[in-house]
Amino acid sequence: MAQSDVTTEACVALLDRLVAFDTTSAKSNLALIDDVRGQLEALGIATRLTFNDEKTKANLWATVGPQDKGGIVLSGHTDVVPVAGQKWTSDPFKMVERDGLLYGRGTADMKGFIACALAYGADMTKRDLKTPIHFALSYDEEVGCIGVKGLIADMAENLPLPRAVIVGEPTSMQLIGGNKGGRSFTAIVRGVPGHSSEPGRGANAIMAAARFITYIEDLQQEFCDNADPDCPFDPPYTTFDLGLVNGGTAGNIIPGECQITWGFRMLPDDDSDAIEARIRAYAEAHIDPPLKKISADAGIEIIRRVDTPPLRPDTTSPAEQIIRHLTGLNQSGVVSYGTEAGHFQNAGVPGVIFGPGSIQQAHQPDEFIAVEQIDKCRKFIGQLLDWAETGA
Repeated sequence: MAQSDVTTEACVALLDRLVAFDTTSAKSNLALIDDVRGQLEALGIATRLTFNDEKTKANLWATVGPQDKGGIVLSGHTDVVPVAGQKWTSDPFKMVERDGLLYGRGTADMKGFIACALAYGADMTKRDLKTPIHFALSYDEEVGCIGVKGLIADMAENLPLPRAVIVGEPTSMQLIGGNKGGRSFTAIVRGVPGHSSEPGRGANAIMAAARFITYIEDLQQEFCDNADPDCPFDPPYTTFDLGLVNGGTAGNIIPGECQITWGFRMLPDDDSDAIEARIRAYAEAHIDPPLKKISADAGIEIIRRVDTPPLRPDTTSPAEQIIRHLTGLNQSGVVSYGTEAGHFQNAGVPGVIFGPGSIQQAHQPDEFIAVEQIDKCRKFIGQLLDWAETGA
């Protein structure tokens, strides 16, 4: 069994290097991917890339160890959320350390985990790994887990099915075995514009949108009232959100269009298709008819933008058992935010969420991760590699 010489300082240095790449979801991540690919291939580690349609973004997959069997995936997304409109004490893309905390966009969510994993690249190549270790780096997780779909499709078609995946989202190195899923939509309500002094000659898109919004609010209350008090999620029911409403052109014009950005975060046991179908049925029965009575071109259109499956808790899964064995943790929790783990689970790869840093720092100005968390993650990955050498 090889003796690891990977230090916390090496992980921090690599994190500094990763933070310097502005991989905000609206931008390309290719510079970061090319840099990581260069690091790995310099060590003799082959990589696979899958791209978006425009070839402006890429996922990266790499395997160390036996190429003919599935192993443990260390999974992370390379994109970060925007810093626009946030007040930062320092440049968000120049990592700084203050009092044992590393500040920079993506330090917690989730380049800290990626840095710890990649820091072991050279160490991995010196080991006789019986169980392979896979790197899986995705794009556009923050805008709907878009990139990981192509990565998983390529994996399923061309590679051995992995045994388990560890998605390194920030959990303060606590074991998370389940997360809510989520669907996001745009509802476009089209009315008939006209002079506000003659409301009967038009169809008010905002008023129709208000009825739709009220229905979503009523649904939220229904799910809340029927919540299972023993449900481990917080809150313990499927939640609905209405994030953006935009409509109208002037105060004296009947609004001809109103757009609503909305969605829901469902419990793993709730039927997301049934929830969506129920909402669409309401819109068809109660929003469309009054509008189409004025004009056949009026009505409501509901467009699904994001569909992120939940991670269903399974305490018997190989993913949970490996973490428990290596860390001594005997309990797993759940979270209400979405991750890529559900996509892996749906592809037959059991997963957990387990990584350094706190979700409370994610997406915030002056985002940070504690050096102590980097050190804990470093030690865990070293333990994982020791285990992978045994072929257990």
